[in-house]
Amino acid sequence: MMKKFFISALLFSSLLAITACGGKSSSTTETAATEEGHEDEHKNPGTATLTDEQMKTIGVELGVIEDKELTSSLKANGVLRVPNQNKASVNSIYSGVIKTLLVQPGSKVSRGQTIATISNPEFIQAQSQYLGVNAKITFAELEVKRQKELNEGNAGALKNLQSAETELRSLRTLKSTLAQQIQLMGINPARLANGKLISVLAVTSPISGVVSDVKVKMGSYVDVTTPVAEIVDNSQLHLDLSVYEKDLPNLKNNQLIHFTLTNNPGKEYDAQIFSLGSSFEGESKAVSVHAKVMGDKTGLIDGMNVTAIISLQKATVPAVPTDAIVTLQGQDYIFMVTDKHTENEHHEEGKDTVKHDAKEAHDHKETKAGSKEEKGTTFEIIPVAKGTTEVGYTQITLLKEIPKDAKIVVKGAFFVLAKMTNSGEGEHGH
Repeated sequence: MMKKFFISALLFSSLLAITACGGKSSSTTETAATEEGHEDEHKNPGTATLTDEQMKTIGVELGVIEDKELTSSLKANGVLRVPNQNKASVNSIYSGVIKTLLVQPGSKVSRGQTIATISNPEFIQAQSQYLGVNAKITFAELEVKRQKELNEGNAGALKNLQSAETELRSLRTLKSTLAQQIQLMGINPARLANGKLISVLAVTSPISGVVSDVKVKMGSYVDVTTPVAEIVDNSQLHLDLSVYEKDLPNLKNNQLIHFTLTNNPGKEYDAQIFSLGSSFEGESKAVSVHAKVMGDKTGLIDGMNVTAIISLQKATVPAVPTDAIVTLQGQDYIFMVTDKHTENEHHEEGKDTVKHDAKEAHDHKETKAGSKEEKGTTFEIIPVAKGTTEVGYTQITLLKEIPKDAKIVVKGAFFVLAKMTNSGEGEHGH
């Protein structure tokens, strides 16, 4: 009994499936005609058929794969760098407290410009010593002169003259030492006078550029080891590109490079190669290529990742209009016309055609409803590999052999792809 029950259930399920499919396919003669119209697409899911009216409406145009002279190029990734000689960490050579801050991140500064001031009473000590030694030198010079006069008149001892001259030399050495210390403070020793000593020193920028960071705040105590600010000069900004060994023979100095920011590819910049690396980077087979950024550097910052295109040389290659290429699941494709009869029609528009029974039987099939089907063109999807793109054309390498001079879609390929994918989804719905 149980066995008979399972057999009956199985037959009932099969009957339901057949009835459902049969009801769906025979509900109207119109539906049957539609199913028959998709028969070729069921057999080859990599094709799509468009009627003449559809092609005209969406603007599908046909052409051929052409031989175009395009400039081959090399793609490389890299990083924007500023040479160390164009970066500065500003320090004070004397300890003190920050009294004023005259810049902030993003401020443009010139070489020698004051960016902060430091206050310390000890700064006055060196200035005071300098002024004091000046007075001692004047007195020592007079003493040397007096000893010389006494020595000439045999009234003085020679050792007294020598002692006076030694004292004068020592004072002059001390004056020179104090003068250099004061100059390092940014003070001109010649302008010092009693009662006008300076207790606030200026911290100046050693290079021209843009302040990238300010390390201190008002009232901070700084010494020789404390950086006050970081300054970057982007005028010498360059690219560090990683190029594989096999591509190095194609590169040379002064070669032009176009590059974009990896995270913001909307704007293109230019650079020029000035140095080719002579060793491999780490364990990879990549070599560093250095290029100086030319022209506008707005928006470029040290450390940004870039994608560069290096122009190599012109070559005649198979190419199609860039709009002829579509991408599906990471693979690039073009569409080829497989209906040769329709293909000839599209290239003989405006010419008179001779009607005959055989042609009418081909172009105007009678459907089950008794009406005539509209003529259409069938397209097959062909995988390709993209290469160089220039002046609206893209180099391609066919990954599937096609007839010579085969007609392809050069405009409207996206709509053909949409028709093919929609037809594919429809098959699974039956």
